[in-house]
Amino acid sequence: MKIINKRLIVSDCDGTLLNSRNTVSDRVRGAINEYVSCGGIFAVCTGRMLSSILPRVRELGLKGLVASYQGSVIAEIESGKILRQNSLNVDACVKICAFAEKHNYTCNAYCDEVLYTSIPAGDKGLEMYETVTGVKAVNIDGAMSKFINQKKLACNKITFLVYPKDRERLYNLLQAEFSSEFDVTCSASCLVEVSPKGDDKGMALKFIADYFGIDSSSTVAIGDNLNDLPMVKIASVGVAVGNAVEELKKEADFVAASNDEDAVAEIIEKFGFR
Repeated sequence: MKIINKRLIVSDCDGTLLNSRNTVSDRVRGAINEYVSCGGIFAVCTGRMLSSILPRVRELGLKGLVASYQGSVIAEIESGKILRQNSLNVDACVKICAFAEKHNYTCNAYCDEVLYTSIPAGDKGLEMYETVTGVKAVNIDGAMSKFINQKKLACNKITFLVYPKDRERLYNLLQAEFSSEFDVTCSASCLVEVSPKGDDKGMALKFIADYFGIDSSSTVAIGDNLNDLPMVKIASVGVAVGNAVEELKKEADFVAASNDEDAVAEIIEKFGFR
């Protein structure tokens, strides 16, 4: 049996653990299984809803904890029991959506494992998002800000599904308006996300490490986008996959192969064992 080096490896899901075919390769599966069987802890931290990520980590045979919604919801994989949860209050959600709507953007709101969207049904981008995440959205009529206010919804996050060419504009608008109150980040070339301040992937990595009694010096974080930056910066070894955005690569301790070249397996082999 191999000797464990870094005891905790936390990986992003889309664009990192999953390849561009939305699957986990045999090599990556084998590396995870070997690492766990030797005593390592492998965890997934994602922007996805809990109901979207749980089937994927269970399919991999993982046990322990999974972090969803950028880290604002952390749950036990086997039981689904939520250990930590935070959300944006009603007033915050209304304010965020109303601001985006003023700039002609539609909104997605996530509450109690339901995805509400003001994107019209049949939109190709929305359909692709539903296919990737395995979650069917509930379409609403009219403005999301009014819907949230009427239903009094406290949401785990608010997101905006945009064309890649529009992402930077919306990201900059939201950052300028809300960065002091909320976390504003990007998880894909078409997604801008707003979530509770401080409930990011760095906090999630620390929670998981503390839960298992693992010192921060024995942690590795792997990601591909801006929402992975907090955990890549806080981990003992922060890794950007080869297909990661340049901002993450600049902050990472190591740049690995791409998600289509089994980056997670490479990292387990390089840092997981002595």
